[in-house]
Amino acid sequence: MNKRILLWVLLVAALAVFGYSGYRYYEIHMIYVSQQEAFDVIRDLAVSDGEGEDSLGIPDRDIDWDELHANVSEDIIGWIYSPGTPIDYPIMRADDYSFFLSRLPDGTFNANGSIFLDFNHSPDFSDPLSVIYGHHMRSGAMFGTLNGYRQQSFFEDHPVMFLYTPQQNYRIDLMYGFVVAEGEWRRRAFMFQENIPELLEFGADRTTFSSDVRFEEGDRILAMSTCEYDFDDARYVVLGILRY
Repeated sequence: MNKRILLWVLLVAALAVFGYSGYRYYEIHMIYVSQQEAFDVIRDLAVSDGEGEDSLGIPDRDIDWDELHANVSEDIIGWIYSPGTPIDYPIMRADDYSFFLSRLPDGTFNANGSIFLDFNHSPDFSDPLSVIYGHHMRSGAMFGTLNGYRQQSFFEDHPVMFLYTPQQNYRIDLMYGFVVAEGEWRRRAFMFQENIPELLEFGADRTTFSSDVRFEEGDRILAMSTCEYDFDDARYVVLGILRY
């Protein structure tokens, strides 16, 4: 093969790689756009922000649960909100770990998925421990800003979140944030309430921010979990206490 032909072959190969990379970037971008548009529609449909807050500092929000259940999904069980961050999403519940990992609330396939509750927990968040999961989007969407709690300054700017449900609204006082291997999380069964003491000890020993919040007997814990990139199966988990 002479040099001219070789150069043409290399050029065509480079263009093919460039074209495929461009297509993949466009495809990923459109998945993100369609997901964001879907959640924007859901918020516009059923969420209205007031101007005040209650005695616990929970922002006044009118969430039309009947509208959400009738026109989006009966699997919507709550709404997670962190002012000043992109976290402002419905919480879903299915009968497994995988469905809403790659589904929008209406069941449409989307690789970026939804925020969802561990199916081992009660949908009204009445259990001593509830765990919710969401993707770590590099854009900051979903739980992409959760690992901001690796910095003390981020915690000081966002020390609480809010959980709205059809039964009760909650302030989430954040307590610990830590990195854990998914394998260790499952091996130690931290998603089950009988292991709350071990979970709290693990979190206290490894927390990335300092908080004055402490667990007391009878408190309900909310754990928020997302992917992290320290190692292959890393997760970043934030624990908070539900106040109501």
